[in-house]
Amino acid sequence: MNLQAPAAPHRSEQLTALCKAGGDPLRLNVLRALASDSFGVLELAQIFDIGQSGMSHHLKVLAQAELVATRREGNAIFYRRALPDSQRQGGRLHSALLEEVDGLALSHDVQARIAQVQQRRAATSQDFFLRVEEKFRAQQDLIAGLPQYRESLLALLDKLHFGAQACALEVGPGDGGFLPDLARRFNHVTALDNSPTMLELARQVCEREALDNVDLQLADALDSAQPQADCVVLNMVLHHFSEPAEALRLLAGRVKAGGSLLITELCSHDQGWARQACGDLWLGFEQDDLARWAASAGLTPGDSLYVGLRNGFQIQVRHFQRAAGDIHIGTF
Repeated sequence: MNLQAPAAPHRSEQLTALCKAGGDPLRLNVLRALASDSFGVLELAQIFDIGQSGMSHHLKVLAQAELVATRREGNAIFYRRALPDSQRQGGRLHSALLEEVDGLALSHDVQARIAQVQQRRAATSQDFFLRVEEKFRAQQDLIAGLPQYRESLLALLDKLHFGAQACALEVGPGDGGFLPDLARRFNHVTALDNSPTMLELARQVCEREALDNVDLQLADALDSAQPQADCVVLNMVLHHFSEPAEALRLLAGRVKAGGSLLITELCSHDQGWARQACGDLWLGFEQDDLARWAASAGLTPGDSLYVGLRNGFQIQVRHFQRAAGDIHIGTF
């Protein structure tokens, strides 16, 4: 008699962890609150008006189910929603759970306490600047450098599962810090920058890391003559364009059919000093604005991650996709 083999223990345990994590109203509301932000354990304890130890327990259950991911910044740990992956065990259940969670309405009290947390972050950000003003003038990375969002960006990028022959285009690579990550994931990488100084720094990175599949070009990324790519990446670049909506439209034209545009940017903030201290033309962007601009450019919004920073700023990591078979014809 042939008996069907039982499911592997670790596979059933993963599903059990997901079901357990979703079996508590507070944990579901925590996932809802994390839909467009990331928070520390103390912030979440304040938002849901429970003790820190109790919140830590709920976060541990969510982490064991791989429903939340963590990022350490100094001694602080921030929690964000983990992205579901349909190719992994429980991925479809994970995705369905988040879809249902996003339909929940947080109570007015919870929304008010979220607003209090965000107001405190804004005050912290202003205080942070006042203490390190001179450093800000020398290094914008103190606001939101690559180490603060790299892990989240890679989590989003790796979920997209690009093919072995896929190519990438990074607009404004700066000192080239993200190029090694792209070079390891794509067959060919093109990096465009209009600053010879930055390109030289990027060249040094490519030389040091022996990146023989990266092509550095001194060029205007908005030039219609620039090539298309399966994945176009903009890390902290859009707020330097005088017309970000138009820039996004033109850059969307660099995305191949079926390809993706990844944007890392600051969320909208009111810290006007960033214009003088860091040369920012725009004080971050509203999430809905980026989605609307991308939709106008023929792209469909995908997954998003939000990274809260200890200095009071918040980063949004956004994915937009062009439909397979879509041929973008823009006015350049």
